[in-house]
Amino acid sequence: MAVKIVRQANQIALIGAATSAGAHAPGTERAPAALRAAGLVERLRAIGYEVIDLGDIEPQRFQPDEEAPRARNLAAVLAALNELRPKVEQAVRSGALPLILGGDCTIALATAAGLRRYFRQLALIYFDRDADLHVPATTPSGRLHGMAVAHLIGKGAAELVRFWGEPPLVREPEIALFGLDRLDPPELEFLEHSPMLRYFSAEISSQGAAAVAEAVCQRLQAGGREVLLHFDVDVVDADEFGACDVPARGGLRWNEARQALEVFVRQKQLAAIEVTEFNPEKDPDGSKAAALAELLAEVLAARRATLQEVPAAAAEAAEVARAETPNPPATPAEPGEQRIGAERASTAESISSESAPERWAEERAADTGEPGESA
Repeated sequence: MAVKIVRQANQIALIGAATSAGAHAPGTERAPAALRAAGLVERLRAIGYEVIDLGDIEPQRFQPDEEAPRARNLAAVLAALNELRPKVEQAVRSGALPLILGGDCTIALATAAGLRRYFRQLALIYFDRDADLHVPATTPSGRLHGMAVAHLIGKGAAELVRFWGEPPLVREPEIALFGLDRLDPPELEFLEHSPMLRYFSAEISSQGAAAVAEAVCQRLQAGGREVLLHFDVDVVDADEFGACDVPARGGLRWNEARQALEVFVRQKQLAAIEVTEFNPEKDPDGSKAAALAELLAEVLAARRATLQEVPAAAAEAAEVARAETPNPPATPAEPGEQRIGAERASTAESISSESAPERWAEERAADTGEPGESA
């Protein structure tokens, strides 16, 4: 099935991933409501965005779950993912930029799966203090948010690995772990043999957050990959933002996180943004919610300004070229030529793609002579 997606540069589709099922404690399921109450929607509209609010999933709240100490609350995590994924797909079809407000880090599976429904090549910027590479066999806590990246690359609990019919959701060479500051020995051992890109907070601070972020984008976007940006607020030093499940000193400063986010969000191939691990229960006066809402509006304002500059610059260059180039002799237009030219002149970006699993099935059948399966 061919689906044409026309990106609307001035639209944001807001989705509330109201879940703490995979976390260490309750609270993150309240984050979408807290950010709305802090004026996020109004801030986005004030800078010129049309905000399409797709609402929240049914809240899934953390429970201790001592019966499954290696994969706690698995059923609730899956319930959240199964409800979130179609909302992400709806947002992508609308052409708006999906902005998913988590929630714990397990929501990355649903966001990635929703994007992969339309985009075959997906890269991931995992902006997080943790690598989240544990699996049930190595986890010290059993909390599934500490296994999010492992499940994205097809390792871990079978129920989550099979969430996408043809794992992995994202290939290891197309993942950048950005802001690392704490790794457990099994994760370190895994990374020694993995092609995943990794950038530690000390390196980012010493080289400049914006410069390192630019280098990440250049490496990941080779080949025209769409990019999912995952932002876990615990990447920020607890002295500056401690309203998360596992705050700690160290990591990046607030301004460094802002600089990196601004680079990431300006990228034309940005497919979705998700914000995770903000816990309003650790923000009694609402000041952290207001700061986070302001941060998101600030970096998204920079994105809007950048995307508006690109068509304007292209139009100016085309006008200069027309003025300097003699009129060529008229030639008959090939079929479809006028339509294609009109699409290129549009400020909206058009993408025509097939459903990724169906396309893979067709390609596999062509290569092997055998029918393929569609997820």
